Amino acid sequence: MLEYSKTILSKVSFDRSLFEKELLKAITSVGEQIEALRAWCYEKFGNQYPKILDRHFKLSH
Repeated sequence: MLEYSKTILSKVSFDRSLFEKELLKAITSVGEQIEALRAWCYEKFGNQYPKILDRHFKLSH
């Protein structure tokens, strides 16, 4: 599920609202791989969507 989530997030990253929607889905679907998703998202999208990432990864802990 992690790799699938990465693919989807990469494809929708051009649109802020789509990215946020898919990020929420990814957070709920990756289960125990949440830390791997978090690290990857910050590495790949940390400059583009820092507030979205901070908001949703803070809530998932």
